[in-house]
Amino acid sequence: MSPLNADLHCHSTVSDGLLAPAGVVRRAHANGVELLALTDHDELGGLAEARATAAELGLAFVDGVEISITWGDDQTVHIVGLGIDPANPALVAGLQQVRSGRDARAVNMAAELDKVGIHGAYEGALRHVGNPALVSRSHFARYIVEKGHARDAKEVFDHWLAKGKPGYVPHVWATLEQAVTWIVGAGGTAVIAHPARYRLTRAERRQLFVAFRALGGRGIEVLSGSQGVEEAREYASVAREFGFLASRGSDFHGPGESWMDIGKLPDLPDDLMPVWAELKF
Repeated sequence: MSPLNADLHCHSTVSDGLLAPAGVVRRAHANGVELLALTDHDELGGLAEARATAAELGLAFVDGVEISITWGDDQTVHIVGLGIDPANPALVAGLQQVRSGRDARAVNMAAELDKVGIHGAYEGALRHVGNPALVSRSHFARYIVEKGHARDAKEVFDHWLAKGKPGYVPHVWATLEQAVTWIVGAGGTAVIAHPARYRLTRAERRQLFVAFRALGGRGIEVLSGSQGVEEAREYASVAREFGFLASRGSDFHGPGESWMDIGKLPDLPDDLMPVWAELKF
């Protein structure tokens, strides 16, 4: 297939992005994106606004979501759903279930951060929240940077919010089976998001890929704003080996914060079948 500037992974203020859904779509259009999916974390609330704005601009759009799952020994993995029906009852109920408990986790995170001298983190994180129902580690990271404890969000995660660090609080998300079942049941295509990000051994990664494919998972992000050139080569090889469709997404959260701007990824390798080959847009 001919190259397409598709960006199939980005976030708005409905989860942990900095721009409203309409703002994300306008930035994507201005950056030359030809096919866009908004994939907020465990949320569908921004899709109607994004879809309407895309229609006004003549930008092809598919409904998306990024579902948090717990894999193995307390490892959080993200599964993107593309081309989903946002009104599907099982998907809507499942995401509500996943979101429940986030606020309690946020309160506990703030208590842990208070112990190491970062005070008022819960209230500070809330100032950065666009959707009160979804308080994430990214909102805490913005507050910690704002208070001068770190230079950027990456440094915050490295020192405070990653597993094993003072502000990390575990949370049980959906299972892999639940996430894939919800996505497929809603007419969508399930994709493993930014596979290089997870702290898994090579054997654990293969276990994830095997289980994902067996459950009906179809794609993997070969190109991601949070993966480098060597990682892109590695996951292109994984796509070939497992027969996965190849996806492409910036994981854009906002200007000045994301590793890569929306719509600025290179083209996928010519020999891979892109995930949009089976999306309706």
